[in-house]
Amino acid sequence: MDIIKKDSWNAGLYDTKHSFVSAFGEELIGWLNPLAGERILDLGCGTGDLAEKLDKAGVSVMGIDNSSNMVEQAYRKYPHIQFDVQDATNLSFKDEFDAVFSNAMLHWVKQPQKALQSIFQALKPGGRFVAEFGGKGNVKLITDEVIRQLNRLESDYNPHQFPWFFPSIGEYTSLMEEAGFRVILAQHFDRPTPLQGKDGLRNWIEMFASSMLGGLSEETIEEILLNSEEGLKNQLFQDGVWMADYKRIRVLGIKE
Repeated sequence: MDIIKKDSWNAGLYDTKHSFVSAFGEELIGWLNPLAGERILDLGCGTGDLAEKLDKAGVSVMGIDNSSNMVEQAYRKYPHIQFDVQDATNLSFKDEFDAVFSNAMLHWVKQPQKALQSIFQALKPGGRFVAEFGGKGNVKLITDEVIRQLNRLESDYNPHQFPWFFPSIGEYTSLMEEAGFRVILAQHFDRPTPLQGKDGLRNWIEMFASSMLGGLSEETIEEILLNSEEGLKNQLFQDGVWMADYKRIRVLGIKE
């Protein structure tokens, strides 16, 4: 296991407050249809829960993530599985995997063409690429409200601080085809997602949208969180539960 850097991801918080990420990914494994003995790359493995499910299915799985904190946590939990720290745009593999599987990660990659070229290269001929990630309109209510609060406080918010790439289905499948994939299946769908506890919204913002709050004082961040909760309560707080307005893309492509 090669740990190359420290980072800002809180792996413990991810496991305790945001376990829904891996839970929703279990459905994607059905699309993957892993076969015993296959060599599969879990791209953006987080803390390893889905890699462990693939391992139990008899797959030879390798998990990689750009976060050393996540990889360290995955290795602690599942020391019998191979994990490594790598960047999705510069994978070190060529014609090595029967499948590349990725859940809730590719929206963090702002150079999607490089990632798709790297994934294509990592696959054996005939190998498959199965992924789910945030698509066009994902968490738009939440992020629009945070940006509104930032602008209201004249915080000099820069659009470059927006950490995600949320493509349309047409945009992403076109990029897949440019990389050489034959796109077999593609979906763009709503998935309202419950956030754990009465602080679910603020926990989500602090975990996933921290770059949007970069450089602000703790007092200013607290004001933004409080005002965002108030501004979104009527739309996203239902029966005592915060619901994130997720919109997901799911794709299956073949390397021909």
